[in-house]
Amino acid sequence: MIEQKDWFKDRGYPHFTNKTPLSIRKNIERFVTNPKKVFQHSFSPLIFKEIKQRRYKLSDFNGELRRSHKKIKKGKIVSNTKIREILYATHLDAHIYSYYTQQIITPKYEAYLKQNSLLSNSITAYRQIETDDKLKFKSNVHFAKDVFDEIKRRENCVTLVLDIENFFPSLNHKKLKLAWAKILGYKTLPKDHFNIFKATTRFSYVKLKDLKTKNGHFDEKELSKFRKEGKHTFFRSIKELVDSDIIIHKNQKQNDQKELIGIPQGLPISALLANIYMLAFDESVINELTLRHNVFYRRYSDDIVMICEENQIKLIEDFVKNEMIKNELTVSLEKTEKTLFKINDKRLKSYKIENDGSLKENVPLNYLGFEFYGYQTLIKSKNLAKFYREMKQTIKRKHKRVEAIKEKHLLDEAPIFKRKIYRLFSFKGEKSRMLPAKRTDFIDGKAKTEYFERKFRGNYLRYAYRASDALEAPEIKRQLRNHWKILQKTMKKYDFSNVKKD
Repeated sequence: MIEQKDWFKDRGYPHFTNKTPLSIRKNIERFVTNPKKVFQHSFSPLIFKEIKQRRYKLSDFNGELRRSHKKIKKGKIVSNTKIREILYATHLDAHIYSYYTQQIITPKYEAYLKQNSLLSNSITAYRQIETDDKLKFKSNVHFAKDVFDEIKRRENCVTLVLDIENFFPSLNHKKLKLAWAKILGYKTLPKDHFNIFKATTRFSYVKLKDLKTKNGHFDEKELSKFRKEGKHTFFRSIKELVDSDIIIHKNQKQNDQKELIGIPQGLPISALLANIYMLAFDESVINELTLRHNVFYRRYSDDIVMICEENQIKLIEDFVKNEMIKNELTVSLEKTEKTLFKINDKRLKSYKIENDGSLKENVPLNYLGFEFYGYQTLIKSKNLAKFYREMKQTIKRKHKRVEAIKEKHLLDEAPIFKRKIYRLFSFKGEKSRMLPAKRTDFIDGKAKTEYFERKFRGNYLRYAYRASDALEAPEIKRQLRNHWKILQKTMKKYDFSNVKKD
């Protein structure tokens, strides 16, 4: 039996209310299991931050297609960087979201899905789905394999990969409320659930950068004072936040009817609510496309993949467009990736279907971090590039620190700690292990250091090697065969005393 995920999590980040260590779990549990207290609870503002993802992709520069970090938008050259807006809750609020997600709503949602195996198999993201051997839960690797195996089984087929635009910020509140109540088996939401619904739809937030009040950085002296008082917070109280000069923003995303829309991405409950919202669409696809037209359907959050016959493309596009309108969501059909698979030279090959209907040979299906060519499966090239970029940037940062140490202590040479670098970026970090760690807290104004062991779960190569085995794709391991050479070459670029130059 696989160990189920615990709803209680000791989150380490500072927020507007104090941390909730494991020692007060019983108090927290008494609170979150009391519907009356949850109904009366006032949720605190969230903290907003942006995660920027650098992208090097094919862009159209006035008719000229080339890969770039830039693109032309409304006549101006702008960055290709993808920005994800993440909002996270205070510790007590997060416990409420987490408890209701895992202990109350998810069991009801899973019970609903179990009534229809086709429906249950089609929704893959944010769920704990056991593998066939019941030893672990499925990951994106298993979900990708299901799709690739179906393509191999069908041989001559077309895949459509659709992406919902601005998924979380576009969810209609009325539809979400009705879908939520339906899963619970009610016509309207109970009072405690309704209070959580209000907190996730009419939310307020503070920008993380606004909390960096000391020349673009956190006021570490002030935060240190709070820690000595036993408070891991940005303010002593919510009142102090309200009285400060920090701007508290409100959700102001609206649809064409000037109605509030969207939920924050980053809360423990956000992913489940997104799945619940999409339930009507999922059921429509199963009933109208899968059962009637034998269309294979999988949805991983806002990434949708369908496998069909070549003559069914128009049917599916029209259906998806109409259903998305009903659910007040948008799918850019122009950006839909259409890939034809067929046997050529006695092996399965992939062809990109261009907008004009022409075919471009050997362009893979991109799905869940993998590139599927029919005859081989590879890790997505941009993910591999990200791994090597992180490797090189980490070593560069280490070199800067080494140079600073040499200058400070008037040293001629200083080493790089190879063990950690190897653990993060080489085959030597493939296996999981326990590592020594320590944590310092202030209790009654005195620093107390606790020593413990934390589990290192392996690095990116562990993931890649496991994916290679699960997908039966030895070519993935070949993609990474030069990682050790690249690592050594990068370290030799800098002046480390324990790295031999050629």
